[in-house]
Amino acid sequence: MELLISPSVLSCDFANIQRDVEMINNSTADWFHVDVMDGVFVPNISFGFPVIAAIKKHATKPLDVHLMIEDADKYIEEFKNAGADILTVHFEACRHLHRTIQAIKAAGMKAGVALNPHTPVDLLSDVIEDLDLVLIMSVNPGFGGQKFINNAVLKVEQAKNLIHRRGSRALVEVDGGVNLETGLELVKAGADVLVAGSFVFNSKDPAATIEALKSLK
Repeated sequence: MELLISPSVLSCDFANIQRDVEMINNSTADWFHVDVMDGVFVPNISFGFPVIAAIKKHATKPLDVHLMIEDADKYIEEFKNAGADILTVHFEACRHLHRTIQAIKAAGMKAGVALNPHTPVDLLSDVIEDLDLVLIMSVNPGFGGQKFINNAVLKVEQAKNLIHRRGSRALVEVDGGVNLETGLELVKAGADVLVAGSFVFNSKDPAATIEALKSLK
């Protein structure tokens, strides 16, 4: 399948968020990656429902919402109402993961599960057939602009193998430290979706940077 690019709006210019949303709309990007942090599961706080709804109002592409929060089950309907198309929860934050996945799907969204750098891929073996997305964290979650953790490449291969063995249709997404060099390694390992934040928004021409990522093979 064609490589998908999901620019992380956590790295956009918050004073000009509509401008950056329009840039993504007009680029070759496929999704908007929206990070939600609660200051509990990760040591940072980010977007709430009003900001997600504001992005959705102007976005012409799916919202790929990544929850780095405790007790996501409380808010599934609210994220749907705010405009999430894909909702990804963390394995490490979900006490009853299967129930959470089913609740996301029942709300009409695609369901993803994210794995922190220390979490083995095989822990998803009992839910892999229910997933639309496996998100491999290639940095420790919480902040943008971190250095890429090389073991993520191996984890992409492991996730892809698990998906194929079990007949799952889940996509493999990678988030953290993605640039042209690391992106190429990840694509070769089997990544389907690349999230890029600071690499895109700190570049001189974000749309051209998205195009360069999109062209990786």
